[in-house]
Amino acid sequence: MTGPTRAMIMAAGLGTRMRPLTDDRPKPLVMVNGRALIDHAIDRLIGAGVTTIVVNVHHHAEMVKTHLAKRKDAEFIISDESEALLDSGGGIFKALSIFRGEPFYTHNSDSVWVEGAGPALAQLAARWDARKMDALMLLAATSHALCYDGGGDFLMDAEGHLTRVHEQSIAPFVWIGVQIVHPRLFDGAPGGRFSINPLWDRAIARNRLYGTRLDGIWMHIDRPGALKQAEDFLAARDPEP
Repeated sequence: MTGPTRAMIMAAGLGTRMRPLTDDRPKPLVMVNGRALIDHAIDRLIGAGVTTIVVNVHHHAEMVKTHLAKRKDAEFIISDESEALLDSGGGIFKALSIFRGEPFYTHNSDSVWVEGAGPALAQLAARWDARKMDALMLLAATSHALCYDGGGDFLMDAEGHLTRVHEQSIAPFVWIGVQIVHPRLFDGAPGGRFSINPLWDRAIARNRLYGTRLDGIWMHIDRPGALKQAEDFLAARDPEP
């Protein structure tokens, strides 16, 4: 099947944990393996057939706008949150009309991975079924996540249904910041600043939140030490001649 042709890159975070690297630039412009984090995301989305990309901005917003203006391989639409951050749900909700009622990708600007047997976004699109899904998440097994020391996010059954783990419990899968979303996930959303988590929980209650496993290695780049570890890993896989 053909995947979504529109996407949103979440790039409005403060990058606090990446300091001092983010003192003079936004986290999406931190370099990883010779390219800005956001360019890794853009390249994958364009490779999956996306032609229109919304990018929300806040911290060092003008730097992100300038960077995107240099790229001519997609239509970029800025969703400016310079005056107030809208969080993971509010940021998407603000831009929702751009997606014209059709499913779209969301992609955190700092999500980087090494592909497995095939492109992960193509696999995500092939798995998408708007009849039964409000959102389809790309998940990594915690055992295949570099620089990640958390307890995971979700349990997943054989059909891909997702459920949360109880407090203090360990989950085998972690969301890597990429999903396909149907706009109906946001039906009744409050607007303004809000987290997407309650919307996911509502979808779980309706058996409409699904996941698919990344066939590759995800790198959780949330601090300078993790960045160094990720770059060492990538260099070892593809050494210079």
